[in-house]
Formats: sequence, structure tokens, C-alpha cells
Amino acid sequence: MKPAQRDQRAQQHWQAGLAQVRQKQWHRALQEFDQAAKLAPRQALYRVNQARALMALGRLDDAVAAAREALILDPASPVACRLAAEALTQLHRHAEAVACFAALPQEAARDHDFHAAHGNALFLAGRQQQAIEVFFKALALKIDSPLVHYRMGLCFMDLLMKEEASECFRTAVALDDGGIRAMALALLVHESRQACQWEHLADETQALREAIATTDEANGQLLSPFALLAIDCTPAEQRHIGALRSRSLTAGIKPMPPRALKREPGQRLRIGYLSSDIYQHATAVLMAELLERRDRERFEVFMYSHSRADSSLIRARVIAACDHFVDVSHETNRVIAERIHADRIDVLVELKGHTRDSRYELLAYRPAPVQASYLGYPGTTGAEFIDYVIGDPVVTPLEHAANYSEHIAQLPWTYQPNDRQRALPAPAKRSELGLADDALVLCCFNQAYKISPHMLDLWARMLQRVPDAVLWMLAWNPQAQRNLLDELAQRGVASERVVFGDKRSLEGHLSRLRCADLFLDTWPCNAHTTASEALWAGVPVVTVPGPTFASRVAASLLRACHLDELVCDSGEAYVDKVVALAQDRTHLGALQRHLDERRMELPLFDTDRLARDYDALLERMADRAARGLPPQALPAAGLGPFRSAFSPLGDGSHG
Repeated sequence: MKPAQRDQRAQQHWQAGLAQVRQKQWHRALQEFDQAAKLAPRQALYRVNQARALMALGRLDDAVAAAREALILDPASPVACRLAAEALTQLHRHAEAVACFAALPQEAARDHDFHAAHGNALFLAGRQQQAIEVFFKALALKIDSPLVHYRMGLCFMDLLMKEEASECFRTAVALDDGGIRAMALALLVHESRQACQWEHLADETQALREAIATTDEANGQLLSPFALLAIDCTPAEQRHIGALRSRSLTAGIKPMPPRALKREPGQRLRIGYLSSDIYQHATAVLMAELLERRDRERFEVFMYSHSRADSSLIRARVIAACDHFVDVSHETNRVIAERIHADRIDVLVELKGHTRDSRYELLAYRPAPVQASYLGYPGTTGAEFIDYVIGDPVVTPLEHAANYSEHIAQLPWTYQPNDRQRALPAPAKRSELGLADDALVLCCFNQAYKISPHMLDLWARMLQRVPDAVLWMLAWNPQAQRNLLDELAQRGVASERVVFGDKRSLEGHLSRLRCADLFLDTWPCNAHTTASEALWAGVPVVTVPGPTFASRVAASLLRACHLDELVCDSGEAYVDKVVALAQDRTHLGALQRHLDERRMELPLFDTDRLARDYDALLERMADRAARGLPPQALPAAGLGPFRSAFSPLGDGSHG
């Protein structure tokens, strides 16, 4: 065949492929583009179209190869560059995606969309400063792009520039009336709270709730259920946004053929975990000893990790505690699901939910007969493909079943595991921390987004009624610190009665915690790991449980420390309880000694007991599946008594 004829035939195949693309017939389109590329191997355009079709088919490695072949033929092709980078991004190979953008010659054309994609790749690779510079180039070409303003806000978030992040999100809200608006509103509220910048908080929170109520399925994946945990919203709203996001993320996913759960005599139950937090992270810290204490004769554990790697001891402990550690960081969701299915996992436990870097949506492939959500996300995922949420009688009372898409599975005492191997250093010296030896130290080391104007009202009332008390908080960011001092001054609290502590290692944090007298909890999002750290350090916690999982965690931990009396039924009772303890230092000292002297006996820190209860709960889930029974609520076995403050519905007032 003559060269001209080959070129003509190649163009015919290419045009036929484009016709198939318009009908979304990607397999046929790829066949046509393959033929075109064979007939005209020096034509970059056909390789570009191969790459696009391969991406649509989920063949990402092949798409990268095709796009790179196109770049060899036409090194200045911005389209080939973007396709290669996008496929690499979907493979979570972010550094390679950035390198791909950087390799494009300077003279190559770059439009708004190119700069926006380049900036996003830099952000995902953790190069926020450079990403902001590139995003400004995108905005120079299209100033009214809500998505670019939103993504620039994400960069400022990671740089702890909360007020700048809020302004970016506020601009995105003003420019969009769809999914980006809802997404930006969620983070606008969150970042305004992180900066304790409350001037517009009430209006923006209401706008967020309204946006969530009206967002459609097409934009559901843009929503941020996590942002609802710290605002006053209903459990029904939390379930709605979780369901909307779950359906949107998994649209088009077809479950794998179901696998029956069958166990031969003496065969271990195969438990799989999926997480991106296997490094120096709260989830890994909490899970380490639970994994170490499991019954190795009954359970074979697989950890599917898409975490960043660090050299921490906690990561090493988690890896050592598992029978199999599988790094799936650069795999697609489909490939991970296929691996889990091939490993014949019986119970798959997802540890992330609606949190950053989660890939919980791959459970929609149904790679395991039983699938559960645990620990990482304090609420419902809203996902119909997750069978159970693991909680306890306080955080997930059975009467709250309507708030969950999952079936409730309860551990007897508390859902939260703890690590008895963590340090218990000697108390630091108060003088080194800026604390007076004779002061009553009321601390709250929660992140700033959990603090609200209402919480500050209550704390100010305590300080007014207890003249020798000081408020001790963590200096999360300078903006929040400055704004909190201004807000407290407006409530009549002088700056000398407020102390900020810097960020420290866990051991350093526990050492200074032991200088506190009481820990003041927040709601509707409680202290979680922070509360158990306080209790471990011998510091009693005072809380008010509400109607959501996140608002009931501290109550669960207190019950597991036999400190029910510190669970209050209203904001007024919360203030009165703290004042009463301030006026009765003998009783306060008794509570502190209770934690110090009985530490290793309390259910909260009895990891052996929790491991037995947790293993038994996994067995109950698996047993139902093995008998061909559908999932159902699994009430706690051996439930201990607890007082009426933990009534399933509470008063919900937080008044």
C-alpha cells in the first residue's frame, strides 16, 4: 500500500473512531484508533485518541504509554501532556504527573484548562506554593473559574493560611450555583471555624445546609460530609449527604459476582482492612495494639494500605501485627477490589469513610461477603454497599438505626481502641508551660474548627465564676489564636487568663496534659483521640452528648472509665459541673486519682478485653453470612449498666 493510501485509510479509521466516541462505544473506538496508529505510526494525533479511549476504559497504564508515545512524536502537544498527567493522577502517581507537565517545552501553548490541571497536579503532589502560582496563571486567563478558586483554597488550607483559604472558598461560592458552590460552602464553613472567624458563620452554615438539601446526584461526589460533623445539623442531614456522595462516586460501578462465605474446619477467618492512615496518624495509633492482641489462630489479617510511608514506630507495629501488608497506593480502585476478591477476604473493614484520601467507594465492587465501616469516620457513610457500622451502645444506640445506612454492630463498652504501650511520661513543670502552680487549669486541645461561639460563651461563664481558673488551648494556627483572644475579650475574659500551648510530639503532649485539672469537651463534634489521651494522662473530661455519633464519643469514653457523672445533659449542667468541681477540689482530686490508679483496669484501656469483644463481633458478622442470612443489627453482648444521661435520644438541645 502506498504511503498516501495508508494515510487515507488511517484517517478513515480515525474518523470512524470519533463516531464511536460520540456514541460512547469506547471498545470499538479504540479498535479504530489502533488501526489508524498502525497505518500511520508517526502521527501523534492517533496516539492521543488511543490514550483518551484507554482512559475511558480504565486501562490507565496503557493510556500513559499511549500518551507518552504521542509526546515522543510531538513533544509540544499540550493535549498529550494533559492526558498522560491525568492518567498518572488517577493512578495516584502525582510526582510523575507533575514531571510530565514540567517536561512540556516553554513555547508550547497553555490555556486556562492546562494551567488548572497543572496546578491540581502540583497540589496533589504536596507542592502547594507552586500550585498557587500556577492557579494564578489559570485565573489570569479566566478570572471567574469557581473550580480554580476552590482548589487554590485547598492549597491555602494545607499551608494553614485559614483566612486566605476562606476567601478563596467564598469567591467560589459567589461564582457558582451548583456542586462547586456546595463543595466550597462546606470548606468555607470548616475553614472559617478553623480560623475562629465567625462574623459570617451562621449565614454561611445555613447556606451550606440549604445547598446540601438541593444538590443533585450529578454533583454529589463534590460534597463534603465531614464538614457537617462540627455544625449543628440533624443526623438525617448527615445520612442524606453521605448517601448522595456515595451514589455519585459509585455511579456505573458493577459489583463483582458474589462470593459465598464458607469456612472449612480450623480455617482462619480472613479479615481485610483498607486505609490510607498507616503512618503516624491517630487511626494507626488507636489500631496498633488491637491488631497485635487479636487471636492469630482464628483470624488472618490483610492490610490494604494506600498510605504514605514514614519511618514511624507506629507504622512498623501495624505492619508487624498483620499477616499480610499490601501496598495498593498506586493501584486503581478496580484493581484493589479485584485483589481483595482474589485474596478471598471474608470481612472487609474500611477505616476512612468520608475523610481525606479515602477510597471507601471501591467497596461498591463488593469484593468481600461482609463489609464494615469502623473508627476513621464518626458517622454513617450513607453507602448501601457497607453492611455494618461498628460502634457501641452510646455512640450508636440501636434506637438511632434510622440515622445509619449500615446496620449497627455494637462493642460492649466503647468502640474506640487504645494503646497501652504509648508513653506515660512524668508531668511537665507548669512554670515551663506558662501556667501558674495555684491555678485551676481548664484545657481544651481540640482543633479550632470544633470550637464555636456557643462553646466560648460557656467557657467564659466558667471563668467568671471561678476566679483562679485559666483556659488552656492548643495554638493550631496564629489566625485562630488571635481571633479567640478577641472573642474572649468581648466576653469579659482577659488575655492573661488564656494560655496557648504549641504543637508537640505525643510524648510531649501527654507530659504537659498531666498539668491540666479538667478537659473541656466540645460539641457537636467531641474530642475523640484527644479525649482518650486526656483520660490516659489522668485528666477528667466533661461533655454533653447530642444526637450524632461525633457528639457522643466523649460520653462513650467516660462510660468506659466509669465516669458517668461527667456526662451532662445540657450546656447549663456542663457549666455547673465544672464550677462544682472547681469548688470541691477534693472530689476533683478523687476523679484524677481514679484515672491514675485504675488506668490499666478501666475498660477504655483494657485492650485484651476489647480485642476479645471485637473478634467476637467479627465472628458474629461472618457467621450470619456463612449461614446465608442478611446483615442485621448486632447488639452489644454482655452490656454493662449506664445511667440515663446516655439515653439514646438525649435531649439534643446542647443548650
